Amino acid sequence: MAKLDETLTMLKDLTDAKGIPGNEKEPRDVMRKYITPLADEVMTDGLGSLIAKKIGKADGPKVMVAGHLDEVGFMVTNIDDRGFLRFQTVGGWWSQVMLAQRVTIVTSKGDVTGVIGSKPPHILPAEARKKPVDIKDMFIDIGASSREEAQEWGVRPGDQVVPYFEFTVMNNEKMLLAKAWDNRIGCAIAIDVLKHLKDADHPNVVYGVGTVQEEVGLRGAKTSANMIQPDIGFGVDVGIAGDTPGVTEKEALSKMGKGPQIILYDASMISHKGLRDFVTGVADELNIPYQFDSVAGGGTDSGAIHMTAQGVPSLSITIATRYIHSHAAMLHRDDYENAVKLIAEVIKRLDSETVERLTFD
Repeated sequence: MAKLDETLTMLKDLTDAKGIPGNEKEPRDVMRKYITPLADEVMTDGLGSLIAKKIGKADGPKVMVAGHLDEVGFMVTNIDDRGFLRFQTVGGWWSQVMLAQRVTIVTSKGDVTGVIGSKPPHILPAEARKKPVDIKDMFIDIGASSREEAQEWGVRPGDQVVPYFEFTVMNNEKMLLAKAWDNRIGCAIAIDVLKHLKDADHPNVVYGVGTVQEEVGLRGAKTSANMIQPDIGFGVDVGIAGDTPGVTEKEALSKMGKGPQIILYDASMISHKGLRDFVTGVADELNIPYQFDSVAGGGTDSGAIHMTAQGVPSLSITIATRYIHSHAAMLHRDDYENAVKLIAEVIKRLDSETVERLTFD
């Protein structure tokens, strides 16, 4: 592997952390470690979302930059008498990316390695072999010979199960492969935005947030936004990369390395026109590349943030990413760095007068 610089080390620490919805302590602790030196105050809401506050001007607008801590994974629901684990998906999974993949069961006694299995195709009828295996017919094999042995190793119903993958810098060192880019890259953006603003004058109060339980309904975004009561909201997340074989521009426009995605529309929100135009205006002024996209079949934390209290002008800014909701996804470092730069520069310009004006654009 290529030698890791400071940024890559942070990205590795974030993506290596294990945290499905409802089990975000490990990634929260990593984010807390990196963001605390950059903030004036760090707190959590009642569900466990991490909120780091950085004051530029104490009575200025409150700007929320939120990535979510949780990753898609599984939960143990039952141990059968032969020691095989039955499980529930937590977050959205496509069955075709799951079989024969290595997983980690996080137990009270430590991590246990497993592999997702099913009935072998060699003994299936010809018709059944042509169809994807249903998730309900899969199990996790941890090499145990009985329920009692699995329990001795610490496995219990309710334990989280996390995809296993090693953070990898590709031969093209701008291309980064890891589990949990969805959405530890958003957490990294929130951290680095505060880093960019650490010694800068800005006319507002910035909140870098790692939300919980986004993958099961934007839950931590609701509670943390209710606690912050922001004037402006940015949901930072992954988006769809449309530059792999077989994907048409009608299905997905964005290309890796061509800039962060400005989401016009998704299933959770229509982006705020005034804020969107302001952000793209700053990008044009500073020659920061960006791409427009819309995602009819997904949403981000912005979907919850924008409906807080009387309503919050919000925008989703995302990173084009391949193979999300699987064991390993790939993104481009330039897109991440340009997203950080764009959001930081926008925040420097979001004073009270500007926020009031764009709210009604």
